[in-house]
Amino acid sequence: MADTQDKYYEFRLRTKIIFQSGGSALVAEEAARLGLRRPFIITDRVVLRLGLLDRLTGLEPCGTFPDVPQDSEVSIVERAAALMKERGADGIVALGGGSVIDTAKAVNIVFSLGGRLADHEGVGTLDVPLAPFVALPTTAGTGSEVSQHAMVKDASARLKIPFTSHTLAADTAVLDPALTVSMPPPVTAATGLDAMTHAIEAVFAANASPLTDALAAGAARDIREWLPRAVKNGQDLDARGRMLLAANAAGVAFSNAGVGVVHALAHGCGALRGVPHGVANALLLPHGVRFNRTAAPEKHALLERIFGEDVAGALAALTRACGLPTRLRDANVRPEDLPALAEYGEHDGALIFNPREASREDLLGILQAAF
Repeated sequence: MADTQDKYYEFRLRTKIIFQSGGSALVAEEAARLGLRRPFIITDRVVLRLGLLDRLTGLEPCGTFPDVPQDSEVSIVERAAALMKERGADGIVALGGGSVIDTAKAVNIVFSLGGRLADHEGVGTLDVPLAPFVALPTTAGTGSEVSQHAMVKDASARLKIPFTSHTLAADTAVLDPALTVSMPPPVTAATGLDAMTHAIEAVFAANASPLTDALAAGAARDIREWLPRAVKNGQDLDARGRMLLAANAAGVAFSNAGVGVVHALAHGCGALRGVPHGVANALLLPHGVRFNRTAAPEKHALLERIFGEDVAGALAALTRACGLPTRLRDANVRPEDLPALAEYGEHDGALIFNPREASREDLLGILQAAF
């Protein structure tokens, strides 16, 4: 570890984190603690079909918005915010995966501040309190419940719009492993490797600190151990719980440290070709590690203590073992897409935190290696 004598670090965590199997029953109590009297639920149709809303015992919502898609979009956010106002809500309970929680964050912006979502785009533009917000993740991947970031798709522009502020994270995150047992193996794998990407990129990131390194390295170690078990047996509550905690820790780490080249390219794969975010991250991650290795050898050495000397190879092997594609060609990406994906990545804000400068030619090389 480099000398910290002349370093400056900043670390934020505004979220109260509760972990308990069956902890969904505590949501009503947490809502009351936050002064939430007319909660509005944001979720998706899968959660609705599985009956997971029934776990929120004692909660009396003023309305429910169940129409969040896998890759949420600006019009969805603004429709949900309008319904929330119409129902006289005073805060949000989000129950779902990363798309649901990111959507809830964006809805909270429009509900609390007014205007259109695009009015609030950017980094550090939201330094005002938002309405009370409780999040319950049903996947172990994004860490969105504790992160300062949200990404929402602008379908007309084929872009993902970033929002970043410490006020975006949930006031309370309830981690209930019982909510995640219904995830099928491919979703378990994709979300778990999304969390792994958060952890690995947080280790390499320009804003990393000893605090984020500890969280990210611990998360990477646990994901490597527990993700195959969760993929193999979704009813394994121990594995599900360890994955929820690891994804949460990785979320805190990358929210403070940043991500990098893998996310910059994965965002384009999602926006331009509809590749699920966790899948895109998983298959690009080994190539991002190889690209950054020489720029941050001490960070690669930290990861070697977890994965062995060939970190990139171990990550690719984990992706294969979890049943996900390891090549872009197997994830709906065509050879002619690569230049556009490189151009998209060149303008993605995640590159700011990458430890090594990446030109468009560098990005194209990574994509070609992953193809």
